[in-house]
Amino acid sequence: MSLFVLSLGFGVVTASVLSIAALGFTLQFGISNVLNLAYSSFMTLAGFIAYWLNTKGLDIWLCLVVATAATAILSLGLSRVVYEPFIRRGARSFEILIISLAVGVAITNLLLAFIGPSGFSYPGVQRASVYHFAGLTLSSDQLVVVAIAVVLMIGSHLLLTATSIGRALRATAENSELARACGIATPRITRIVWLLSGALCGAAGVVLFLSISSFSVQSGQDFLIPIVAAAVLGGIGQPYGAMLGALIIGLASEVSAAFINPSDKEVVAFALLVLVLLARPQGLFAEAARQREVIT
Repeated sequence: MSLFVLSLGFGVVTASVLSIAALGFTLQFGISNVLNLAYSSFMTLAGFIAYWLNTKGLDIWLCLVVATAATAILSLGLSRVVYEPFIRRGARSFEILIISLAVGVAITNLLLAFIGPSGFSYPGVQRASVYHFAGLTLSSDQLVVVAIAVVLMIGSHLLLTATSIGRALRATAENSELARACGIATPRITRIVWLLSGALCGAAGVVLFLSISSFSVQSGQDFLIPIVAAAVLGGIGQPYGAMLGALIIGLASEVSAAFINPSDKEVVAFALLVLVLLARPQGLFAEAARQREVIT
């Protein structure tokens, strides 16, 4: 029983990282209809931007802010320079999918060339504080990761429901042509969502590296399947579905790791993804998924 409860604690941390990443992933797809498989590579890039700044003496929380902003700008640049020209030329969703995969491979290999395959950890972060409650054992860094995820989820909810930009985002995701006819500048909304998605991606990358004792160039890539699984489980394009999907995938993968080989956690996420695609391909929140196809 104690092993099960202990694994629940790790599951909450994993779900927190996944919720940030899956939210950005599904928001970006919901607006642009681009299934961006370079997403996890950008997470890794953000983590190493924060690492480099941390080695220069910058406080880790300032590193988080800078890395998040940098990834948001790079995400927008990727959209404008790579994806938009292909979309204007009539590239189909599957072609864009392959292009995003190529971009992710290129980023990963560039990081390998300049950084190498070695493991790293943030030098300015203290990991000594450990807290025990209700059978759970979490470090202070892991608690901060959970807190950051909660703040970002609440902030995203307020953005989507209480601001004009959020209403425009939801209208564009629901029906971009109708939104444009109603006077919403959909190209501007698309640029905003690439910035927002990039920021969430960057934040997810940094908190992922904070939540583990050692990270490498491969660490972000290992999260790609869980991110996609969480987004699909919740209903691709559905922000609240992505949050719920992240919770389910995070808890399931960590609890299963307590009873099987921990290196097989990604297999659990992949198995859940396959089961969802077979049994309920539209996901738990099906509205947007009914209107979109991942590959056309």
